[in-house]
Amino acid sequence: MKKFRFPVAVMLTLLLVSACDVLNQVQQMTNLTKCEFRLKTVDQLRLAGVNIQQIRQLSDLSLMDAAKITTAAMSGGSLPLNFTLNVEAKNPNPAVAGLNRLDWTLLIDDIEMVSGVNENRVQIPANGGTSILPLTISIDLKQALKGKSGDAIANFGLNLAGAGNQPTRITLKAKPYISVGSQTIAYPGYLTIRNEFTSN
Repeated sequence: MKKFRFPVAVMLTLLLVSACDVLNQVQQMTNLTKCEFRLKTVDQLRLAGVNIQQIRQLSDLSLMDAAKITTAAMSGGSLPLNFTLNVEAKNPNPAVAGLNRLDWTLLIDDIEMVSGVNENRVQIPANGGTSILPLTISIDLKQALKGKSGDAIANFGLNLAGAGNQPTRITLKAKPYISVGSQTIAYPGYLTIRNEFTSN
């Protein structure tokens, strides 16, 4: 029986492609350390299932929606706050930057609320290019704000996004990762991301 032999030229080509891919991923991680990040917008803001995207106080709501939030805040159950937090990354490098995963912790008014992981691959274009990384956030405000009154908890949720849906009260602690070959390499340290572009 004749043995199949993999052509040497093909093997060398595969090794070369693999090495180039690894070098490219290492470069993307290096570029990532020079990128700037900010919290761009809060979208799809819902409290107890009520759309509060443009709401600043309970009196801005319909009677039915205000009653729904108030009942949830005063009852023994949960008070879910759900929204999408859009993180914007800007790349000043002359080559693409990238990340494969983002571990994050959300703080509101310096209170740690919730942690999560986003495993969507993101590439940030070179020369000042930007990319958006949307994070889906779900918080039980009653659990996060134990000891506070129902009114205080409801108002906390209503006042989350500032003018123009800018997340002025939110801070994100984040650690990006990138895959290099079969290894996952973490960004050195944590990024502190607020609503103005900052490099870390």
